[in-house]
Amino acid sequence: MQTQRMILWIVFSMSLLFLWDAWQKHNGQPSLFGGAPTAQQQAAGSGDGGKPVDATIPPAPTSAAASASVAPASGDAPAGQAASSGQRIRLVNDVLSLEIDPVGGVVRRAELLKHRDLIARDGSHFVLLKDDGSGVYVAQSGLIGAPNGESFPTHRTPMQPADGNAGAREIGSGDAVSLTLVGESGGLRLTRTYTLKRGAYVIQVKDEVANLSGVPLRPTLYMQLTRDGNAPAGGSKFYSTYTGPVIYTDADKFQKVAFDDIAKDKPKHSTTATDGWAGIIEHYFVSAWIPADKAAREFYTRKVGDNLFSVGAKQPLAEIAPGASASVETRLLVGPQDQQMLKETAPGLDLAVDYGWLTAIAKPIHWLLEFLHGFVGNWGWAIVLLTIVIKTLFFPLQAASYRSMARMKAVTPRLVQIRERYANDRVKMNQAMMELYKTEKINPLGGCLPIVVQIPVFIALYWVLLASVEMRDAPWIGWIKDLSNPDPFFILPLIMAGTMFIQVKLNPTPPDPMQAKIMMIMPLVFSVMFFFFPAGLVLYWLVNNVYSIVQQWYITKQIEKATVAAKIKG
Repeated sequence: MQTQRMILWIVFSMSLLFLWDAWQKHNGQPSLFGGAPTAQQQAAGSGDGGKPVDATIPPAPTSAAASASVAPASGDAPAGQAASSGQRIRLVNDVLSLEIDPVGGVVRRAELLKHRDLIARDGSHFVLLKDDGSGVYVAQSGLIGAPNGESFPTHRTPMQPADGNAGAREIGSGDAVSLTLVGESGGLRLTRTYTLKRGAYVIQVKDEVANLSGVPLRPTLYMQLTRDGNAPAGGSKFYSTYTGPVIYTDADKFQKVAFDDIAKDKPKHSTTATDGWAGIIEHYFVSAWIPADKAAREFYTRKVGDNLFSVGAKQPLAEIAPGASASVETRLLVGPQDQQMLKETAPGLDLAVDYGWLTAIAKPIHWLLEFLHGFVGNWGWAIVLLTIVIKTLFFPLQAASYRSMARMKAVTPRLVQIRERYANDRVKMNQAMMELYKTEKINPLGGCLPIVVQIPVFIALYWVLLASVEMRDAPWIGWIKDLSNPDPFFILPLIMAGTMFIQVKLNPTPPDPMQAKIMMIMPLVFSVMFFFFPAGLVLYWLVNNVYSIVQQWYITKQIEKATVAAKIKG
């Protein structure tokens, strides 16, 4: 009875914890597990929030119509430079299609050619960066630090293609494709070249800065991502993943900066370093500006408009003499959270795959999942094998738990008798139960402790399956066309509910009738919850349950045989 009560309270407490966490995030509060709310943040107040930022960075990177309506900050580009955008120029390789605005060289659209839009369901590609009626999410860069109230080329400065061709650039049969834009302002000429290599989600950005004035100039390059505070479309109400700015430095590691904290001017993150990057992550995808290696940089976050936020880095350039020039190379990543690709791109980028405090456990599990996928070639079957491998590794602990449960099941009738005999005297009832446990050499917590030890591993596995972009649009069998979406016919959740009922029957029946009823209702409650969970997660729980039933049945039979043999010998 004590074991069942303990299990019941563990499950009940964890359910309450997750429900409270979901309620907190629904109401805009930070997650209990270190995440931040992904629901739309309402922008509070006005003006720039976050850490102090050089006021010469233009305040808004919006579309043509919005750009004209936002007044530049002191020292911004002249009003004429905030003109409406011209026709965007496409830059395309085999995995990424970019649309770059000649006004400021802003990357206003990034279409991922290897990933479908799962909401549109019309075969169109997923769009990460965008600047349209559905939201704002763009990448910008420019120069600041002009003297005498002038303005260097910023993300609002008109630029022209160096070759005069405003047509699309496609990679074709080559190894790379590039676009060069030129703009002048404040005595500087900025020549920016975007280069996309085949198969790359990283845009190589080279800025060549020429001093056309008669005095030395010392510009500062800024790189920023600007996004609205809305959650990505298609999210679930039953689980949430972090959406928002992130900053990484070698000293302070991976830091999330919630939109809400920026709006309240209370962000906490690194401000200066000679390494690291600034980005924005959302479920399965990431964008990030990566400054030149070992160059001094200043990180910043700020609120730039109504429900509009920026995160970026500023990199001071060396003084440029009259008639001289300087160049700086940076990188802009726009793509999926492919861990191997991120790891090869820059230190700490693989942490964009957000496993929270269980990262140390989750990463080896993800490696094992990829390893198994290499054998079977299907992510669904890889999940099945992964669950079996982990359950097998934990078999000794699981066996100890099942043996304890089996002994508890054997003495359940005697526990019921004790409960009935001392129904009106709880002290004597507990004493009698403890005496029985001592006589039969039963640890009331013996069935719980092995389970508790395994909880971190299985929560980490849960996050691996939830956060891995490999699950997105990955089929398994028959009706399961996408492991990242719920089962369209609820077949897996219903089967899982059936396995939970079997598990309840295999476990000792709680002497308390109320507890027994709750244990019978729990499979139904969990199955309803799992109706809305990704099919990959449900598949994992289903395989876990089936394998647990097999293990429990086997161990129980072994114990029964040993008991019969002992009685015969006795």
